[in-house]
Amino acid sequence: YPSLFQFSFLQKLKIRVGTMKWDLEMLEGSPLLEELHVYSDGVTGNINSLRALKDTLTMVSIEFSSNVNGDFMDLADFPHLKVLSLKNTAVTGNL
Repeated sequence: YPSLFQFSFLQKLKIRVGTMKWDLEMLEGSPLLEELHVYSDGVTGNINSLRALKDTLTMVSIEFSSNVNGDFMDLADFPHLKVLSLKNTAVTGNL
């Protein structure tokens, strides 16, 4: 579904469809994205892919997405990130 992620002015994205397969890297096509809400096991990838949105993301909620992995500290230097929820993912990290 790469064409779904080519909205250059999109600011908020909510996906709650478990059968749609997609990767976090596809979000690079939405460079103004501020809020990401994902409640789906269809998503894959490393949260490091979100670095392409470092300057715009204020909220990231990825839940019940066991195929999402990485180190949550990769998001530590996002200047506008206020909310981070990574429930039931394979994301790890140490403070």
